[in-house]
Amino acid sequence: MSTGDLLQIEPLELQFPFELKKQIQCSMKLSNKSDNYVAFKVKTTNPKKYCVRPNTGVVLPHSSCDVIVTMQAQKEAPSDMQCRDKFLLQCVVVNPGVIAKDITAEMFNKESGNQVEECKLRVVYVAPQQPPSPVREGSEEGSSPKASVSDNGTQSSEFNMSKAYVEQQQESTPEVKALISKLTEEKRSAIQQNSKLQQELELLRRQSNRSRGGFPLMYVITVGLIGILLGYLLKRT
Repeated sequence: MSTGDLLQIEPLELQFPFELKKQIQCSMKLSNKSDNYVAFKVKTTNPKKYCVRPNTGVVLPHSSCDVIVTMQAQKEAPSDMQCRDKFLLQCVVVNPGVIAKDITAEMFNKESGNQVEECKLRVVYVAPQQPPSPVREGSEEGSSPKASVSDNGTQSSEFNMSKAYVEQQQESTPEVKALISKLTEEKRSAIQQNSKLQQELELLRRQSNRSRGGFPLMYVITVGLIGILLGYLLKRT
């Protein structure tokens, strides 16, 4: 902001969000902190390109005035996005009661001895503000997230495949549950049959061990009896 003796100007750079084929506006505020009536005039190095409203006027003591600068629609942009246009604001103290239609070019002529204060302003092109992106349905609470976008701007195919698989599984949930229940029952039945067979095999193994253990005892008893009988016969003879 300029802190001149007559008017304070804000801003000192006229910033235009540049867009092709579109009129763009920029404003500046002129503030009069003094007790004087101050007349002003706005000039530019490229008058065909800009429209200034008002380009002349009077700022009353302890008041302010807004000046709107409109840049005409441009068909092409500078290669370096740099603007070399300039504005010049001239201001001078005038008699009380002077209004805009009373202002003449002679008032801003320094050669006539008038105390003219001048301020130069430059033009700057800036990137236009991007509108806020709308909230997508996927970001709402309770809804499934949308597919993410990779750095090169393409969607992740793996994510899409996973999402399709999950949706397919969700659609066939009753059939899947029935199949899982059937397999679980068959597994339980097989375990029970296996346990029963193991018990029967264990019983047969024990019976077999008992039969093998009894055979030698009977053999010994038989041999003993035969021995006793032979001894008795030998004694009688």
